[in-house]
Amino acid sequence: MLINCVAYQRGHKLADIPVEDISEYLAKPDCFVWVALKDATPEELAKMKAEFGLHELAVEDANHGHQRPKVEEYDDELFVVMHLIDERDGKLEAGEVHVFAGHNYILSVRNGSKRDFLGVRARCEREPKMLAQGSGYVLYALMDAVVDRYFPIIDKLETELEALEERIFTKGAARSNIRRLYRLKLKVTQLKHAVTPLMDATGKLHSGRVPEVCVRSRHYFRDVYDHLSRLNTTLDGIRDTIATAIQVNLSMVAIDQTEIGKRLAAWAGIFAVATACAGIWGMNFTHMPELQWEYGYPMALGIIATLSGVLYWQFKKARWL
Repeated sequence: MLINCVAYQRGHKLADIPVEDISEYLAKPDCFVWVALKDATPEELAKMKAEFGLHELAVEDANHGHQRPKVEEYDDELFVVMHLIDERDGKLEAGEVHVFAGHNYILSVRNGSKRDFLGVRARCEREPKMLAQGSGYVLYALMDAVVDRYFPIIDKLETELEALEERIFTKGAARSNIRRLYRLKLKVTQLKHAVTPLMDATGKLHSGRVPEVCVRSRHYFRDVYDHLSRLNTTLDGIRDTIATAIQVNLSMVAIDQTEIGKRLAAWAGIFAVATACAGIWGMNFTHMPELQWEYGYPMALGIIATLSGVLYWQFKKARWL
């Protein structure tokens, strides 16, 4: 679906134009065209390929979707893939944005995400001097918008992790903590899949042989790279903390099980003494003196109670009970 198709000249908006007129505006000096699509069909991408002269391999990737974040260079054209991460009902949902950038055009294709880039276009139009740099600056603005949306999600993950850390030593909470930590770990992994490959790819846009499209905006891409590097470091720290927290909770589970084992062993020892005494006096031998004694039965119960009491006191003193 076409969101907008706008022609710009020297950083100023010329007009909203129909798709059929794109090639005419591309032929004008100091003019570039910015097109935004949402959930584009193969027919729409084929039409854009004809108007912009897009590389067939890049169009094929955009049609198939489910791409790893990357930056690929085809002659004088760049094809950039970024993941759009949205949080909904406590879960992370991943979409994609594919960006085709040439020296006088920019085409963004958003798939599987409801968050638009209208704010990015408004921001660029408010800065005509920057927009005059052409498609390289627009590509930077789109990448910067995508990366900035990662920060609030990571802040929520850190807050959730801090809350879980406070519950680690809460009695009986270890198993529920482990489940929540694993769910948190899955979210961190999903973000890592979005951040780390994009960080590696962005390094191509500001150092070494920079693509022609990005030469005038290379310093801005360094800023994006710095943001991604910071995000990646934060995610690594969160992941390490989660791993430590899981180990601590597993240790708490083992300690709880040991405590239960101690209690069971203590009570088993107490009842074993009573059972032994009852077993001896229950054998009914003829020559057992206490069988004929008037106080033999109370004495037996007293001995059993005394031994059980002594064992209970000893286990209590050892904190087994």
